[in-house]
Amino acid sequence: MNQDSADQHTISAAVLRSRGGPLTIESLLMEGPRGNEVLVRLVASGICHTDIDMMDGWDDTMGPIVLGHEGAGVVEAVGTKVEKFRSGDPVVVSYAFCGQCGQCRKGRPFDCLHFFELNFGFRRLDGSNALRSSDVRGHFFGQSSFASHALVASRNLVPVSRALPLALLAPLGCGLQTGAGTILHSLAVAPGESVGIFGSGSVGLAAVMAARIAGASQIIAIDRQPARLALARELGATCVLDSRQDDLAAQLAAGLDCLVDTTGDLELGRVAASVLKPRGRAAFVAGGAMPKPMAGRRHLSVIQGDAIPRLFIPELIRLFQSGWFPFDRLVQFYDFRQINQAIADVRRGETIKAVLRIG
Repeated sequence: MNQDSADQHTISAAVLRSRGGPLTIESLLMEGPRGNEVLVRLVASGICHTDIDMMDGWDDTMGPIVLGHEGAGVVEAVGTKVEKFRSGDPVVVSYAFCGQCGQCRKGRPFDCLHFFELNFGFRRLDGSNALRSSDVRGHFFGQSSFASHALVASRNLVPVSRALPLALLAPLGCGLQTGAGTILHSLAVAPGESVGIFGSGSVGLAAVMAARIAGASQIIAIDRQPARLALARELGATCVLDSRQDDLAAQLAAGLDCLVDTTGDLELGRVAASVLKPRGRAAFVAGGAMPKPMAGRRHLSVIQGDAIPRLFIPELIRLFQSGWFPFDRLVQFYDFRQINQAIADVRRGETIKAVLRIG
């Protein structure tokens, strides 16, 4: 159905009001969708380390905010200009992009000129906030999916089959597409190449599975948690190494064609960069400073795995259905009201990919 922007909806949302949390579930008032927007009733949301980083970096100048950016749900209402979606459609929600800048028109939404404002600005591009009569801001990654509902630009939605387990698909919107896309798009790993993957969280393990899909001859997973290294081997790693070993660089002395660093640890990144072969490629996906590349090597700062969600998420779903991308092995479900427990479990490394069941 079409919905006028004057309409309002009462939603539940997990609100951050202090550095590090906890999050408090509150009732908020949200306006209806504008012309190109869609109101999504959220079924689930993944918890990403970017959410936790935002919690830890919060200060009073940001004000109360709603995080969450791996949403999946069902369309509840659409704006008057939306043609491709209707009430009842199941969707996965991914990152925000403007759709109008030169990079978006070239088919590179991950390089959108307004990427930062749309994903980290906690407002629409025109500065407005859909949460009314409230000091709370939403629109994180264009969705703020730690909530019962999200107001999303229609271009950020990926339609999926009603036959699929919708709650399971939520983390495809960010972490999993980032890890897999980094291997398949950013680095374009070729059959027979060697790959080192530093960090075996959800992004790193998605990269392990993608490296197997790409036909890499060596897939080396590096982490400090034995259970995650064991899972990495089951998912396709040909070798696993403890990142705390003093001789890590020596163990990788044969060199790597490609590497992915998901840790954001600059010292570990330097070790990683030091073992790249000539003409090797390194992708750094955690943000922050990158080590200086050695001559003849290439370093990439990767956003969202250079993925176009409406194309790549369906591809990942097909790979999952065929057994090549069993990301369900990373997921642990929590009730929405267990959100602080889920975040604590992720912080301790007890859960790889927490997914909140919301509605």
